[in-house]
Amino acid sequence: MVPAGQGGGAGGGRRAVGQAWRGGTRVGTMAIDWIGFAYAALLAVGGVVAYTRKGSKISLAAGLTFGSAAGYGAYCITRDPRNVKVSLFSSFLLTIIMGMRFKRSKKLMPAGLVACLSLLMILRLVLTLL
Repeated sequence: MVPAGQGGGAGGGRRAVGQAWRGGTRVGTMAIDWIGFAYAALLAVGGVVAYTRKGSKISLAAGLTFGSAAGYGAYCITRDPRNVKVSLFSSFLLTIIMGMRFKRSKKLMPAGLVACLSLLMILRLVLTLL
């Protein structure tokens, strides 16, 4: 006898709410946050490029840290589109930090670019909540 909520046929296993099983493959309605994952990859790659060109270990650590946080935030949004806390916090923090660096140095690359992209991410995330 198969317990309620578990399939006994070809698909088998537990079924999440709102998902269907076809031939053993989960068919869901999740929309992948491609923009969030691209933003995370850009941050991580930017940290690696800064390390290879200038030898900046701080840029490497910051790029990988913020890239990982943004990637996890994109994953959270992929799982639940209303769960924007992690992405919003990391984008907000990066906007403040890089905005201050841009104001001090007046250099568009990389501080101004990252501050602008992070601000655009904040606007995107806030608009998804409305």
